[in-house]
Amino acid sequence: MKQVIIGFLLGFLGIYPLASLGDVPDFDGDGAFEYLVAQCNFGPRPPGTDAHWDCAEWLIDFLRPLADDVEQQYYEYEFWKTGETFKLANIIARFQPDLRDRIVLGAHWDTRPIAELDPDPANRDQPIMGANDGASGVAVLLELARLFSQYPPPVGVELVLFDGEDFGQHGDMNDWCTGSRYYAMNLSGELPRWGVVLDMIGENGAVYEAEIYSMQYAPRLVRTLWNLAQDLELICFDPTPGPAVWDDHVMLNRNGIPSVDIIDFEYPSWHTLEDTPDKCSAESLEAVGTLMVHWIYNGAQVLP
Repeated sequence: MKQVIIGFLLGFLGIYPLASLGDVPDFDGDGAFEYLVAQCNFGPRPPGTDAHWDCAEWLIDFLRPLADDVEQQYYEYEFWKTGETFKLANIIARFQPDLRDRIVLGAHWDTRPIAELDPDPANRDQPIMGANDGASGVAVLLELARLFSQYPPPVGVELVLFDGEDFGQHGDMNDWCTGSRYYAMNLSGELPRWGVVLDMIGENGAVYEAEIYSMQYAPRLVRTLWNLAQDLELICFDPTPGPAVWDDHVMLNRNGIPSVDIIDFEYPSWHTLEDTPDKCSAESLEAVGTLMVHWIYNGAQVLP
C-alpha cells in the first residue's frame, strides 16, 4: 500500500527525470554555515533590541557591495505582548534589476521574542537564538548573493530578508509574517514571476516535504523544484505532502506571486532556547542552496 501511495503522489507532483542540466556555480554549504553562526553571534534578534539592529547593519554591509541595489523598507508594528510599537525593516537586495523576468527569494531575519514551547516554563518568556528558525534561510540567501555578484543570474532576483515573521501571537494570523505582508502589499509595477521562501532549512538531517499552501497556490513551481531535486539526487526533498505552514510565502501568494515554502517543520527545538547552531548542519544548507543554484541558473527550470 505504501508503494501505491507514493506512486500516486509522485504522479500528482509530476516527478520525472529532467533534461540534462547546464553548468552552475558551486554552492558552499560551509560558507553558508559560517553566515548562520555570524547571525547567532549577535544573540537573539527580536525587534526592539540592539542585537536586532546590529544584525541588520551587518546584513546591509554584507549585501551592499554584492547587489546592484540594496533597500531598507521600514514599517512599524505593535507587539501584542507588551503594547509597544517597534520599528522593523525588510532588507531588499536586487540583482539584474533591469531584466523583465524576475523572481523573489525570501527568508526572515528576525527571531522569536519568546520561547513559549521551551520544556522549562522558566524559559518561556526568553527570546530564542533562532539558528534554524531564521538564520538558516538567511544564510543560504547570503551565500546566493555572493554567487550572484560573481556570476550574474539569467533572471532578475529580488532577495528579501523579511522582518517581523516571528512576532505573532498564536491564534491570530494577522500578527505573523508582518514584513512579507508589508512587502507584498507595497509592490508596484510588474510582479516577480515566482517566489521561494526558505525557512527552518538548516536542521541536521532535515527533510523538506511539499508544503500544502505551496501546492495550492504554486503547483507548477512545486513540481519544478521537487523534480529538479530528484534529478540532482537530493534525497532530503520528499514529494510527500507535508503540513500546511502559515509562513511568508502565504503573503506573497495572496498578493499575486506564486510562491513556495521550502521548510522542515518537524523541528524539536522550534520556539525553544535549544534552537542553536549545534542543531544545524552545513550539509542541509548546501542541499537547499544547490537546488536554488540549479533552478536559477538553468532558465528552463526558472521559468517553466
